[in-house]
Amino acid sequence: MKTMKNKKRFASLLLALALSLSLAACGGEKSPANGNSSTGGGEDGKDMYLIGISQYGEHASLDNCRIGFLQGLEEAGLKEGVDFKVDYQNAGFDDNIATQIGTTFSAENVDMMVAVATPSATACFAAAEDKDIPVVFTAITDPVGAKLDSGNITGTSDVLPVEGQLKLIRDLQPHAGTIGIIYTTSEANSVYSVGVYEELAASAGFAIESVGVTSQAEVTQAVDTLLSRGVDCLSNLTDNTVVGVLPAILEKTNEAGVPVYGSEVEQMKLGCVAGAGLDYIKLGIQTGQMAAKILRGEATCQDTPYEVIENFDLYVNPEALGAMGLAIPEDVASTAIDVTK
Repeated sequence: MKTMKNKKRFASLLLALALSLSLAACGGEKSPANGNSSTGGGEDGKDMYLIGISQYGEHASLDNCRIGFLQGLEEAGLKEGVDFKVDYQNAGFDDNIATQIGTTFSAENVDMMVAVATPSATACFAAAEDKDIPVVFTAITDPVGAKLDSGNITGTSDVLPVEGQLKLIRDLQPHAGTIGIIYTTSEANSVYSVGVYEELAASAGFAIESVGVTSQAEVTQAVDTLLSRGVDCLSNLTDNTVVGVLPAILEKTNEAGVPVYGSEVEQMKLGCVAGAGLDYIKLGIQTGQMAAKILRGEATCQDTPYEVIENFDLYVNPEALGAMGLAIPEDVASTAIDVTK
């Protein structure tokens, strides 16, 4: 009897070992960028990369970065649901939530963290460091100032074409003297951009009046302050806190008859009169293509310097310009993109 039982146990062990080897042989073929196990469930039975996307807040510019990023991965030959799976989290412009998101991604052992905007990138980088998870960022104006320019991190910068913006404002408002800017004091991107404006404004014949805020609740009051100072126009940055309440800004400035210039195409679509700005879909695509190389092991963050989008476009909103009594000079009209078409 004992001999029979031992034979049965031995047979069971052999069966378990065979099943274990079979499952191992059917495992994923992908080699994650951080050396951790990828998630399974792809359409072809292969393992997928798990990408955690942390977006600081929801507005069109940052949404376009994320959309463009996914498009860039696809253009690089990686298909969602087949090659990778996304865990998308939105911080709602809350630094504490951004930190929690980074911690969650670290606990999930994601293959890559993708951060849209500086606060999310800072949080992800801190959370990823212990596990050496690669972090790819986008929509960061000053990676050096944010200390995101070295280590297992890289991405794309949306540094503003300030010279182009100042020239555009001069072309549309030849007699303007003062430009108002609202910025968030805790956003390194915005502090940097205000500094660039202040550095270049005098040579273009402008003075800068800036008002710092700490939250969205303070933005409309900052608009009132600038209007009381008699600014000739406002130039809107890619400041996440400020852009999030742009419609409320435009309501006040339109009533006062003061033009607002934007820094990327979506701001002009919302009602800014014009802008020398970026296309965040293109920026996201550029970021996605960088990320694809890192995921595949063709490059590392350490060996991939962050990239700056070099080309900008002129965008105009003829309806908003007309409401302000501003005409579009012929040389601007010949090159600008009409956002109302």
